[in-house]
Amino acid sequence: MIILNGGSSSGKSGIARCLQAVLPDPWLVVGTDTLVDAMPAAMQASDGGIDFAPDGVVSVGPEFRALEAAWIQGVAAMARAGARVVVDEVFLGGAASQQRWREALDGVDVLWVGVRCDGEVAAGREIARGDRIAGMAASQADLVHRGVAYDLEVDTTRAEALACARAIAAHVHR
Repeated sequence: MIILNGGSSSGKSGIARCLQAVLPDPWLVVGTDTLVDAMPAAMQASDGGIDFAPDGVVSVGPEFRALEAAWIQGVAAMARAGARVVVDEVFLGGAASQQRWREALDGVDVLWVGVRCDGEVAAGREIARGDRIAGMAASQADLVHRGVAYDLEVDTTRAEALACARAIAAHVHR
């Protein structure tokens, strides 16, 4: 399993797609966006679910955490069943977020990858994408890495997704 952690618009999704192209075996890609998209609309913009503030700050409540815990266990089960999985994640809680994954993935071979990107560059990508709340990329650029331990870090500020994917692929144990 490969877990890519980085802020919004840091380049995780592009790296994940490139990993699928450069790794010799088939890999599934799932991410926090997959989870949010699967949730009922009523859980978005609610105290118990997930809320995206106008300034880009993301808050999650207990109902979100409960579904997230089940989702993490499901992703872990796929890995234990033999699926190769790339997780495109945003550790809003930094080390605490990583710990939730570590506990669920006990016994699973995981490559922890930090995907860094300068906040201003990520903010520019955010504007170009047009599908994110302005301010999310800048607010998450450093926050998601606080206290998180990685096996490898890549920086997409100047490096293309393919080059980052190749660097990550070189660390994947077959």
